[in-house]
Amino acid sequence: MAITENGHLPRILVAGCGKLGGSIASALLENAEVFGLRRDASKVPEGVTGISADLTRPETLAGALPARLDVVIYCLTPSSYDEEGYRNAYVTGLANLLDAIGNHPLKRLIFVSSTSVYAQDDDGWVDETSETAPAKFSGQQIIAGEQTALESIHPATIVRFSGIYGPSRQRFLEEVMEGRMNPQSPAPFSNRIHEVDAARVVVHLVDRALAGETLGPVYIASDCEPVRLDEVVDWVRQQIACKPPQADARKGGRAGSKRCSNRRLLESGFTFRYPDFRAGYREMIDSLS
Repeated sequence: MAITENGHLPRILVAGCGKLGGSIASALLENAEVFGLRRDASKVPEGVTGISADLTRPETLAGALPARLDVVIYCLTPSSYDEEGYRNAYVTGLANLLDAIGNHPLKRLIFVSSTSVYAQDDDGWVDETSETAPAKFSGQQIIAGEQTALESIHPATIVRFSGIYGPSRQRFLEEVMEGRMNPQSPAPFSNRIHEVDAARVVVHLVDRALAGETLGPVYIASDCEPVRLDEVVDWVRQQIACKPPQADARKGGRAGSKRCSNRRLLESGFTFRYPDFRAGYREMIDSLS
């Protein structure tokens, strides 16, 4: 990671230093001065400088932000899963943070988004140029947040993550093992990324930005193998003992049926530690055994 022009380590703020944000902050510590903002700063990872603030309450930001920030990573999740909760997390909070930063130019603003902004349901491929016309309010508010970032005075990059899974996000694996997941064939296509790779994607883009390299405005962050949901479930059942499917087991996914292309991310030089679901779930299943 590049040293800044004034000879100091880069100063990076992770706004929303929860599960993913905390992993990103920890991964950046070796080569940067990292600040983590959340309502309770005592919960930021060790080594990260905590900032207690509520991004929906601008007064809590007054005088709280460090000076001379180089990069801001905006990584919030809604505190409630209604339209107001999504707007507060993705739009209002970001607008308040940008106001608090003021006119100090960042080298890069990175906005953590989601592939839920794609409403496609035809099994086709989507990339960064595909139409984003989500029917649900959640996706609509995320798109509004993306636009807030891109229209700011700072150079901004949007990272659209597909479904994040891993050791701290085992719900899907648990549902299969407990017989609560039984998709019918052919099930919709699903897309995912291991939580380790999710953090590594952001670190990779931060490194490139601080090195003065060109970044695209949007990256899809998803592993290299979109796969039908029933194929994933069948594979898990072959790897570990699972209970028979329950009568009310969930039949399908919740995100349409599309295949997310990570070509732009790969072309940027990123390499996956877990390039497909087998690599990620194999390790998780082995740890359970």
